[in-house]
Amino acid sequence: MSQAMALPKITSLLLTLLFFFGHKASATVFTLLNSCPYPVWPGTLSGNNSPLLGDGGFLLAPAATIPLTAPPGWSGRFWARTGCNFDDNGIGSCSTGDCTGGLKCEGGGTPPVSLAEFTLGSNGDKDFYDVSLVDGYNVGVGIKASGGSGDCRYAGCIADLNTQCPAELQVTVSGAVVACKSACAAFDRPEYCCTGEHSTPETCSPSSYSQMFKSACPTAYSYAYDDLSSTFTCSGSDYLITFVLLLLLNSYIHIYID
Repeated sequence: MSQAMALPKITSLLLTLLFFFGHKASATVFTLLNSCPYPVWPGTLSGNNSPLLGDGGFLLAPAATIPLTAPPGWSGRFWARTGCNFDDNGIGSCSTGDCTGGLKCEGGGTPPVSLAEFTLGSNGDKDFYDVSLVDGYNVGVGIKASGGSGDCRYAGCIADLNTQCPAELQVTVSGAVVACKSACAAFDRPEYCCTGEHSTPETCSPSSYSQMFKSACPTAYSYAYDDLSSTFTCSGSDYLITFVLLLLLNSYIHIYID
């Protein structure tokens, strides 16, 4: 091959590489996976004037995935809604994680709900992410980073807290426990909500309820000031967000954590 013929091929390859790495640097792909044996309806909420992903909400069948692309600096959360019933116009409601707007959420999920939260970096800054049980628990959820650099650890809560939930925190439908409230939501007291005289890390300590959440899910937020062991960072990563039921725990650990 002559040098003249080789140059266009080299130029084309360089342009392809520049496009790939430029795209990777400018966007983050969240892949949502439903590992529950029933459908869930993920809800999405964006903050800081970030674009809304997935139109705010959608159906995700068992074993199905959906990719959502976010720009640098995006901030927001994802959660699973369960027991939903929507008509052809997207009007309806859910047993857990419900929101205004019907199928396409116009706000956050109604507690109790397990949350996957993100603040993406810009210009090479770190991403911050966590799984939060501060608003209670409805479905197991995990976050796994891929292709990034830094700490990039797994965050999540895949224990079935509904089966461990104390009676005073339980949310039931037809006698079955479908969600577990936070102590703040159940009792609305400053020592549980970290408000009033308990509005600082020094004055708001873990309660017996948040310690129960933490024992079951060590890498998830259990109450408002549970930062040190619950917030994780990574740079240049994409993220797999998995909604999971305890019955799939063994295969889930093997596939998504190891």
